[in-house]
Amino acid sequence: MSTETAAAAAEVVAPSPAGWEEARSRVYAVGLAAALPAVSRPLADADGHTLAEPLTPRTDLPAFPTSSVDGWAVRGDGPWQVVGRVLAGHTPPPLEADGSTVEIATGAMVPEGATAILRIEESTRTADGRVAGTPRPAPEWREPGEEAYAGEELLPAGTPVDPAVLGLAASCGHDTLRVRRRPRAALLVFGDELLTSGPPGAGRVRDALGPSVPAWLRRYGCQVRPADVVGPVADTLPAHVAALRAALADADLVCTTGGTMHGPVDHLHPTLEALGADYVVNTVAARPGFPMLLARLVDDDGGVRFVAGLPGNPQSAVVALVSLVAPLLAGLQGRPMPVLPQVTLAEPVPGRGDYTHLALVRWDRVAGAAHPVRHVGSAMLRGLAGADGFAVIRPGTSGAAGDRVPVVPLPLTPGERSW
Repeated sequence: MSTETAAAAAEVVAPSPAGWEEARSRVYAVGLAAALPAVSRPLADADGHTLAEPLTPRTDLPAFPTSSVDGWAVRGDGPWQVVGRVLAGHTPPPLEADGSTVEIATGAMVPEGATAILRIEESTRTADGRVAGTPRPAPEWREPGEEAYAGEELLPAGTPVDPAVLGLAASCGHDTLRVRRRPRAALLVFGDELLTSGPPGAGRVRDALGPSVPAWLRRYGCQVRPADVVGPVADTLPAHVAALRAALADADLVCTTGGTMHGPVDHLHPTLEALGADYVVNTVAARPGFPMLLARLVDDDGGVRFVAGLPGNPQSAVVALVSLVAPLLAGLQGRPMPVLPQVTLAEPVPGRGDYTHLALVRWDRVAGAAHPVRHVGSAMLRGLAGADGFAVIRPGTSGAAGDRVPVVPLPLTPGERSW
């Protein structure tokens, strides 16, 4: 092999890794550029989607003066003659005469002409049936627009839709929402050495990523069906090409596990080349998690699909998920690039030289302290099962007890906003 050929081969085998923060920014930007189209969804079907436009009220909130208490809407000085009753959901006639009152329920429209509301528990009845008492000096009703005015932006585009957002949208008078649909994702598991059931043995190991990666993807807002999980895919190039081509037919994002190196049975890179993909990120200077990648394919009609190559070691695969997949999905859903919270290290965390160290920690949110966990090798999942996220130790540094560092929270419940 000539010197020039050897140099070219070395460049293919060992591309210059992107910095971890640069990689996150890069994949978020390409995701946002390919943000999924907006669709209208009824409120009952909008949970877990993302607002594609700001949420605004269709009327003032409240739309009319609304009683805050059960009591009496009175006009003028008392005692007051009872002339009627106002229940929620009705439009009352005005109170026209001083000294008159109507019984009013919480949430009912305050009649025009009322000067105060007397709480029911602070009222008495006179011998002739009139109502007596002293209204409190502060109004006991909500004014129109007290919560919001018609057309006021309450939530920006990019807000995840959760039960609180659904309730607010309904109170604003909306029956449907313009949202970005949830990304469709698939998983291809590579590796002839993997078992899909039973205990490991005889040189074969149990596949831990086939069951877990789809669950992580759902927590990041993806749709993943059981049929979208395929593998183990045979360790041949034709099998890889066929599997990835089939997965890309329906998915916005295909994650693969293993095969991100350039060994004799690592076929991901040749597969991406065969399908005409271009790299957004090809390896990241992070440990664990090396090597990870994100590639992009553009259809003839301009549609964009993504392939995330996750390492085969389970904890490294999760590092790739939080590093590349999570920001990509935020962009695809039109969500903002989240700012990572800061935590205080309770114990020292070593650095990894020129690489970003993503160290598993248990995060005490009350104290704001992060405690490193044990059993954190690239192939281990025991530490991950007891962790809340990854403390970020930047290149060329180490973390001392008391240092403030960023943390990448794990999405521990479906639909959780932080990542």
